[in-house]
Parts: sequence; structure tokens; C-alpha cells
Amino acid sequence: MKLTDSNVIRFHLQVLYGISVKSLEKKRERLMISVSKIFGVPLENLPRCYIPEFGLVPCFLVDACSFLLERGGTVGLFRKPGCLAKLNRGESCLSTALPYDVATLIKQFSRELPEPLFPSELHAALLKAQSLPNLQDRMAALQLLSCLLPARNASCLHYMFDYLAKVSQRCSENLMTSSNLAIVFAPCLLPPPNTTEMSEGRLELRVHVLRTFIENPHLFGMRSVKTVPLIQGGSKLRPPEQSHGSTSGDRPTLRRSLGLDSFPNILLFRTYMPSAGNYMAKESDWNV
Repeated sequence: MKLTDSNVIRFHLQVLYGISVKSLEKKRERLMISVSKIFGVPLENLPRCYIPEFGLVPCFLVDACSFLLERGGTVGLFRKPGCLAKLNRGESCLSTALPYDVATLIKQFSRELPEPLFPSELHAALLKAQSLPNLQDRMAALQLLSCLLPARNASCLHYMFDYLAKVSQRCSENLMTSSNLAIVFAPCLLPPPNTTEMSEGRLELRVHVLRTFIENPHLFGMRSVKTVPLIQGGSKLRPPEQSHGSTSGDRPTLRRSLGLDSFPNILLFRTYMPSAGNYMAKESDWNV
């Protein structure tokens, strides 16, 4: 029986880190609807543009983040509320909007998607990965989990975290560190599904997951996973001999970057984004 890439990743997570991952539900294909509508629309029905570094990303998100890049020093960006006017009529009004308005629209866009960008089936596994005591294990498990995301979700999240990393790098101007941004975006990207998940500890874990991705957007930089033979009777996977004919050049492998000696042949295409300073964020930001 030939294992699929996702099955290999699930096996690896279970054996090495004790993380079980639910299978993602196969969503029924939706009929195309009016492309003039932006909010509350499935990703596959939104106008998207191809960016080589990330893949297909919603045009609205690209336009909004590009607009805010030039205004990244705005104090309290994404924390201070802006106008909640929607773009559902398809009007191009970003060029005349205030930074707080556009930042609020990005949060609203993420929050109103019919399905969260991080599917609910992955939430428990993400929290368990973030709870691993060893930093290398934690980073490796989160990166593997990002491989299980549908391509459209992964492209959108990769683009968003890359942008938020740039915002956090200007925290001396905007006071928005990776921690602050993670608190603001947790209800949008990792919304708790029930009251049980609303405990302080569980909410904090969700914030830490997002902070890790904001500080390390390259975790979404994996483009392919090759299946490898499983070694019967062992507690861990063993890598096959490395080929001397690799064409990957100097690009770092996941094994070399994260210490995952047992999961070969995965390439990283992103470089490390340094984390920002450490400002405290208010709990009230959960309500923005």
C-alpha cells in the first residue's frame, strides 16, 4: 500500500511527537457566486492572484496588505478599531481609506470566512504541538502540521504571516509586537469552537501558536513532501541515504534547519524572519 504525503506526515507526527491529527473533511465544491462579494465568501470563490513565493492569494488581501506596508509605522495598527464599511459592492476604495479602516477590513475578512483559515480539525493538534517542551520539536511539529493545510489556506496564511512579520519588525514605531498581533488575530484565525476552549490556558496556547507563525513565516515555505519507506519494528523513522545528485543547491532542508533527522527531503524556501520586541497586549484586544 502506497502512503500519501499527508499519511506520512500524520504517521511522523504520531510516532515522534504523540500528536494525532483528524482527517480534514472533504468540502463539497461550491457553485461560483458573484465575484463582487468579498466578505463571507469561500476562498475558492474569491478572485485570487498568483504570487510565486506564496501561491494563489485573494486579491483583496494582497491589495490591503500592500496598502498597509507603506503605513506599517501607524501606532496601534490592527488594535485600534477602524470603519467597518464593507467592500461587498466591489468598490475600489482602499486608496482613500485610513490605515485603521483597512486593518479592520483584513480582520473582518479573516473572521467572516465560512471556514477558518486553520480548519477546526487541526486546532487540537496545533495546540499540542505548541505545548511540546523542546523548541526544535515544537517548530518541526508546527511545520509538519502546516503541510496538512489545503493549498488555498496555506497560501493565504503564508502570505498573511509574512506580512504580519513585517509589521512586527516595526514595533518600535507601531507598538505592535508579534505577541500583540497574535492576540488580535487569534479570534480570526484560531477561533475557539466552544466554551470549553475559552479557558485562559487554551486561549493563551492559541495566541502562542500564532505568535510562532508570525515570528517564523518560513514554516509555511514547504512545497513538497516525498514519501519515504517506513522501517518496520522501530519506534522512529530512519532516513534513506542522501543522494549526491540533488539539485536543491544551497537551500536548507527541514532536517538541517530544525533537527528533524528522521524526515528527509523537505525543502525550505523561506528565510528566517527575526522576531520583534516584547510588548504586553491587553486582553480587551480579543474583542476587536
